[in-house]
Amino acid sequence: MFSMKWWGGGNSKKENTTSAIVTMRAHLESLQKREVWLEGKRDEQDAVARKMVTSNKAAARAALRRKKQYETEIEKLQGQMVSLEQQLAAVEGANLNYETMKVMQQGAAALKGIHNGMDMDKLDTTMDDIRDQVALNEEISDAISRPLQETDDAELEEELELLEQETVDAHMVAAGRVPAAPSAPLSAPETSVDEVEDEDEEEVLRQLQAEMAM
Repeated sequence: MFSMKWWGGGNSKKENTTSAIVTMRAHLESLQKREVWLEGKRDEQDAVARKMVTSNKAAARAALRRKKQYETEIEKLQGQMVSLEQQLAAVEGANLNYETMKVMQQGAAALKGIHNGMDMDKLDTTMDDIRDQVALNEEISDAISRPLQETDDAELEEELELLEQETVDAHMVAAGRVPAAPSAPLSAPETSVDEVEDEDEEEVLRQLQAEMAM
């Protein structure tokens, strides 16, 4: 397992790392400022040497000597800055690795806690129970949506034919045409003697009533 013992422990580890990074950055900034100052002094001596090279060679030589010293200091300073920048990058990289490792360890612990007490057998059983309950729910839904009383299809067809005939008759009446009456039976029913006599008496009574009205 990856070891981070050299970091220290707890909050002090983070504080020490942060303090080291801040200190190194501040010192690097200080070195950069000194480099700018040394470069300015070098340029001054170079200007003096160029000015005195024809009129005062001793002064020009001394200026060149001081310029050389400044250049030597600048080279050393640049070497220090390179070393410090490399170390700072290493510390920041190590700190980033450490923080990443901590986050990953927390994630691993969270996953372990979530999966604790779970196994594939229990999962399969749970999924089977869910499928059974879903199927049962479908059956219940179908049963609830089914009509309580089934309708006879033959009875529905008969009622449908009557409705169609009524619609046709209504259209014919609206168009001024009366539906054809059902054909009369081939043989008329026989009239009894009593029915004939009753009809004759009714006719006689109607005639008498007409005469009395006159």
